[in-house]
Amino acid sequence: MNSKDIYEVYEILEESLKDYTIPLAEQIQVKTKKPFFVLIGTILSARTKDETTAKVCNKLFKKIKNFKDLEKIEIKKLEKLLYPVGFYKQKAEFLKKLPEVINNEFNEQIPSEIEDLIKLPGVGRKTANLVRSVAFNLPGICVDTHVHRIFNRIEFIKTENPLETEMVLRKKIPEDLWNKTNYLFVMLGQNICKPISPICRNCKINKFCNFKNKTK
Repeated sequence: MNSKDIYEVYEILEESLKDYTIPLAEQIQVKTKKPFFVLIGTILSARTKDETTAKVCNKLFKKIKNFKDLEKIEIKKLEKLLYPVGFYKQKAEFLKKLPEVINNEFNEQIPSEIEDLIKLPGVGRKTANLVRSVAFNLPGICVDTHVHRIFNRIEFIKTENPLETEMVLRKKIPEDLWNKTNYLFVMLGQNICKPISPICRNCKINKFCNFKNKTK
């Protein structure tokens, strides 16, 4: 895929993937329209399948609706609510620390800048970009395992890790497409361009792909 093809590729993906389930962060935004819930959901989703995280979020969000609720809840009760997301005990600790950081450093408001978001417990660049783009509709390129793998697989970039991928994509992809990147390539990666045995025959951007081991 060349840079000149990028708009066509995104247009094709938007049309061809419209019937698939949207990623978790977007689901939460559509349902709640609140950055608080998007932030919590993205922290919990790290190294956990969307289906598992969604079930936990549905249960959690009935009990925890704001930072004051996080302050009040006992850690053991929170851990129970978070199970079975991956590393649920560690994530419970992150969530318990959030209210203090939000109150003391950000005047009780969730920040929208990457440099500020990564100061929050449990938030790395992937989560920060996702919260910025989904919750605040500001430009951000969230690079998860699907984005990193697919852009390298189709040979649009050649990078070693997600951070490098993010920085290269920021230079190669027009800013008006940034917020669509994670959304589209996560759906593509979950359903078609899978880590093992990608279903190349079902991929509508096949002609732009330079993957050497395409399946028929």
